[in-house]
Amino acid sequence: MTIGILGGGQLGYMLALAGYPLDFHFRFLDPSPQAPVGRIATRVTAEYTDFEALEKFAHGLALVTYEFENVPVEAARFLQKIVPVCPPPQALETAQDRRSEKALFQKLKIPTTEFAVVDSASDLENAVRKIGLPAVLKTCRLGYDGKGQWVLRTSEDVQRAKTEIPAAPLILEKFVNFSRELSILAARARSGETAFYPLVENHHRGGILRLSLAPAPHLTPELQLEAEAAARRVLEALDYVGVLAIELFECGGRLLANEMAPRVHNSGHWSIEGAVTSQFENHLRAVAGLPLGDTRTLGHSAMLNLIGELPDPAELLAISDAHLHVYGKSLRPGRKVGHVTLRADTQAQLAQRLGQLPPFFQREEFCLPAAVAKSAK
Repeated sequence: MTIGILGGGQLGYMLALAGYPLDFHFRFLDPSPQAPVGRIATRVTAEYTDFEALEKFAHGLALVTYEFENVPVEAARFLQKIVPVCPPPQALETAQDRRSEKALFQKLKIPTTEFAVVDSASDLENAVRKIGLPAVLKTCRLGYDGKGQWVLRTSEDVQRAKTEIPAAPLILEKFVNFSRELSILAARARSGETAFYPLVENHHRGGILRLSLAPAPHLTPELQLEAEAAARRVLEALDYVGVLAIELFECGGRLLANEMAPRVHNSGHWSIEGAVTSQFENHLRAVAGLPLGDTRTLGHSAMLNLIGELPDPAELLAISDAHLHVYGKSLRPGRKVGHVTLRADTQAQLAQRLGQLPPFFQREEFCLPAAVAKSAK
């Protein structure tokens, strides 16, 4: 079976690595001739809206999936006329627009952050009066890793935002006083079978995920069931096939849905070493019509993103059960170039291994002091 994947970044790279043991073959399409998947699979270099290239790309494929949510919906719909596309283009379209995403959460009775629509500078004033400050102004489309977002705390921030905001649809979200950020990863097969990974605790800095702890410390069965129920509603409403991630805020012991990603997710990278079946393998099982794999964790894991630079491998790999993944990208500030997963049998052992990380990881952006404290409890 040859699977086509739109996007040739690290998520596609890890999908292919998970698929080769299952005897899958892969063909990627990405506009960049430097996309890292070129090292391990056939890569077609073309724009996503080049329909002639898409038609050639689809020839001989069993199905098409995608590795990031900003693939143009028209590309997915065009391919759907030729070959099955999973997850369905409707899921892609919903996740690409924050207004559609919020509307879906509301329709499914999934609690979400309070928000208001902003189409102009005058709308922003009205939205601030409705929502109050502090608040977060976000573009409805193409925002990720902190891009396309403005935190508004004062009237001066509002005035400044009015001069900076693009001529594009936006929403203003009430700033949530959450205790922590979490994510749920869910998989749904063609048969309708579903599987869920445990909630993961995520730490961000500068709008970029820096650290994930899996399972989330102090995870209660009630919180896990609440997250699974929300994810199941989304999966069923969209007739979803594949892995879906929903980012959540925990507030007073309850969950608020922030946003969703219709693909494998950065907060699930720990599952390569830390779960019986990784998110990448389960995505492929789901889209290929195979039974889903076991999502149980193998102890406790911490995943640290490597942003812009790489550590000394010898120093890192001297730690027991440390795993380094390098994506083959050129190094530049703000770019995800790899990740590290530490695995341990207990939370206390995980805290010990986090404390053994070399000085490269002791900088503030890795959010380690809080993680070590949480894991030790």
